[in-house]
Amino acid sequence: MTVVSGEGEGRALPAGEYWYEDLEPGDHYETGAIGVTEAHIVAFAGLSGDFFDVHMDDEFARAQGFPARVAHGLLGLALADGLKNRASVRIMAVASLGWNYRFKGAIFAGDRIRALIRVVAKRVSSKGQGLLTLGFEVRKQGGEVAQEGETTLLIRFRPGRALPAGPPD
Repeated sequence: MTVVSGEGEGRALPAGEYWYEDLEPGDHYETGAIGVTEAHIVAFAGLSGDFFDVHMDDEFARAQGFPARVAHGLLGLALADGLKNRASVRIMAVASLGWNYRFKGAIFAGDRIRALIRVVAKRVSSKGQGLLTLGFEVRKQGGEVAQEGETTLLIRFRPGRALPAGPPD
């Protein structure tokens, strides 16, 4: 799993639009934050159909060792992806091609989360499309990493630029 936080190579990206050509492995940025609410948890249960007791029943969650019911892991991932899409750093992506993701700690109503995002890799596919892999760390208000993982995005080239050559898939 890619470690996103900490000092290291790469630029801290300022606000702006970033195309395939603009990004390099190690480039990184932090999103804004969002407060997770009870309404988020209930709405996500209704949307997903996941009414598992640990998400809906405080007594059940406490009996399992949690202080309260736990937000869905996929809700945390969805909120983190939304934070990425609303950030002042705009990756000129077309679509997500997949996720490799881990839930490391519980998120509860009242937690405030943000995402630390780092460019892990980029390449041109055999079809001539830009592919970008981003590493994510989702941190709670106290700095605890609640989730981490990677996503691969189909990303646009800067308009009017010649397509870069790349190794075949």
